[in-house]
Amino acid sequence: MVTEEFLMRLDDGMLAYFRDMADEMVSRFGISRAEAVARINARYGALDIAPYPDLMCHEEPAYWAYGAYYVPDAAGRLPCGDEGYDRQFDVSSLVVRPAPAPGSPAWTLTE
Repeated sequence: MVTEEFLMRLDDGMLAYFRDMADEMVSRFGISRAEAVARINARYGALDIAPYPDLMCHEEPAYWAYGAYYVPDAAGRLPCGDEGYDRQFDVSSLVVRPAPAPGSPAWTLTE
């Protein structure tokens, strides 16, 4: 089904998964829900998402949230939401991806 917030077609299970991803971005990165959804749409909106559980579900929503918010480090790595693994990252050294431009189709929610 198409939703008002996400650009990709999602069944109920995947809609909940992507909403969890947006929740992770709001809580971890201190951004608005509108910005979180826009970043998800910009990064993953062109993907063909299968019904729940899509292959994406082999990772927690936090993993994909980091990928929508940060640019990978020089080794191609990002934090993933696992505290043990994430201790090796100085998050302050990671580059934040630019938010989608105002007026972009990725912005489906208002601030």
